[in-house]
Amino acid sequence: MTDLVAIRRALISVSDKAGLLDLAGALAARGVEILSTGGSARALREGGIAVTEVSAHTGFPEILDGRVKTLVPQIHGGILGRRDEPEHLAQMAAHGIAPIDLVAVNLYPFEATVARGADSAECVETIDIGGPALIRAAAKNHDFVAVLTDPAQYEAVAAEIDATGGTRLATRKRLAGEAFARTAAYDAAIAAWFAGADALPERLAFAGWRRQSLRYGENPHQRAAFYATGTRPGVATARQVQGKELSYNNINDTDAAFECVAEFEAPSVVIVKHANPCGVASAASLAEAWKLALRCDPVSAFGGIVALNRTLDAATAEQISALFTEVIVAPDADEAALAILARKKNLRLLLTGGLPDPTAPGLAYRSVAGGFLAQTRDSGRIGAEDVRVVTRRTPSEAERADLLFAFRVCKHVKSNAIVYAKGGATTGIGAGQMSRVDSARIAAWKSEEAARAAGLAEPLVLGSVVASDAFFPFADGLEAAVAAGATAVIQPGGSIRDAEVIAAADAAGVAMVFTGMRHFRH
Repeated sequence: MTDLVAIRRALISVSDKAGLLDLAGALAARGVEILSTGGSARALREGGIAVTEVSAHTGFPEILDGRVKTLVPQIHGGILGRRDEPEHLAQMAAHGIAPIDLVAVNLYPFEATVARGADSAECVETIDIGGPALIRAAAKNHDFVAVLTDPAQYEAVAAEIDATGGTRLATRKRLAGEAFARTAAYDAAIAAWFAGADALPERLAFAGWRRQSLRYGENPHQRAAFYATGTRPGVATARQVQGKELSYNNINDTDAAFECVAEFEAPSVVIVKHANPCGVASAASLAEAWKLALRCDPVSAFGGIVALNRTLDAATAEQISALFTEVIVAPDADEAALAILARKKNLRLLLTGGLPDPTAPGLAYRSVAGGFLAQTRDSGRIGAEDVRVVTRRTPSEAERADLLFAFRVCKHVKSNAIVYAKGGATTGIGAGQMSRVDSARIAAWKSEEAARAAGLAEPLVLGSVVASDAFFPFADGLEAAVAAGATAVIQPGGSIRDAEVIAAADAAGVAMVFTGMRHFRH
C-alpha cells in the first residue's frame, strides 16, 4: 500500500453525463488511458477525447442487450488486483490483465424511473448490475484504486491529480466510503420497490442523502445533519428563499406545521411551537386564517413556525412579519409577499412547490436502544360519514364541521391531546400531558389568557366543540371540557367506560360522536 497512486488507466461508464468531459479531459491531459462503454464512450469521442471501448480492451463483446459489458476478468481483475502482492501481479501478467487505477461509475437511474411511474419491465431493466459490481470492487481495493460515484466528486479529485500526480490514500478511503453508501442506498431502493405493498418486510433498509450539515442537534452538545429520503413536498424538498440556516429544531417544527396545514382544503394557517400546533384556522382567505390562528395563543406564537396551504400573498405576509417568526413555509409566494419578507433578513422562507398528501402511504421511524421502530404514516382521515352519534343530542351542522376540523388538528398534537375549536379555528389546545383531564384544563386556561389578551369578555372556548385524540377513560375528562364551555365532543370511543362517558354527555346536554379511529402522537 502506498499513499500516492498515479493514474495510468481509468474506466469511465456513467449514466449521468454531467461533468464527464471535464473529468475525462483532465485525465487525458495527463496521458491517462481511458476505457469506456456504450453511451459514455460515444460522448467522449464526440467531445474529442481519445477512448478505448471496453470490448476492444477485453476482446469480449457486449452481449445480452448490454447486460454484460464489464463483468469480465480483464476488468475486475484490473480493479481488484493488489499492486503489493507479487502473486497478484504475476497472475495479472499471465492473463494479460492491465491495472485500472480509477473507476468513475454512476448507476442506472432506478430511483428516478420508479418515481415517474414506469412499468415493471422498465424498472427491472434499470436495475444496474455491472455498475454496483465495479463500484464495490474499486471501493474494496481503495488502497490502489480511486472510485468516483457522483459528478460532484470530479473537480476535487481532478485537482488532486493535477497537484500531486495521483490520488492520496485518505482521498481514496473517503471515496470508498461514499461508494458503499451509494450502492447501499441503491439496493435499499430496489428492495423497497420489490417489497411493494409489504411496507414492513422482514429486512427493512432505507437510505437518505445529506442535504445539510447542521450546527448542532436539539442541543448544542449534539451533532446533527439533515437528510432527504424522497420527493414528498415538504421541508426536505423545499427551496429556502431567504433567511438564516435552518436548525435541527427549525426543521422538525417546520415539518410538523406543514404536515398539519396540508390536512385542510380551505385557505389555512398553522402556527407551531416546539412541534405542537398553538393555533390553527381555516377561513375565506389566508389573512383571515392568520388572525384566527394567532388569536388562539398569541404568547406561544412568538418565535414560532408558520405554515400555509396557499400561495403567500402580500396582506398575509405583512401581518405575519409584524410578529417575530422563525420560519414561514408555503407552497409558493407572490412577488409582493417576497418583497415584504425580504425586509426580515433572518426570517427563513421555504417554498415547497406543492402540498403533501395526508392520505399517502409511507413509513415513519424512531430509534430505540439497539434498534428502531417503523410504522406506516398516520394517514387516517375521518369524514362526516365516518362518525357515529352516541348521545341523545345530535350535533348541529356547524358543530359537525368544527368537530371534524378539531379532530384533524388533534392528529398533529402530542398526546394526550385536547383541541377546542369554533368557526374553523382552534380556541384552545392542550398537548402532551400525562393526564387527559390536565390537557382539557390547560387548553381552557390558555384560552382564557388569549381572550384577555384580545380584550374579550368571555373565554374563547365558550361555545366551542372539543376533540380528544383517544378515548376518555373516565367521565372526568369530558366533564372538564364541558365545564370549560364545550357544546359537542368528538373522540374515538372504545373505553370500557364508554357508557359512563356517554351518560355524562347526556346529563350535560352536549352532543358526542365516536370516530373509531385513534390519533396517538408520541
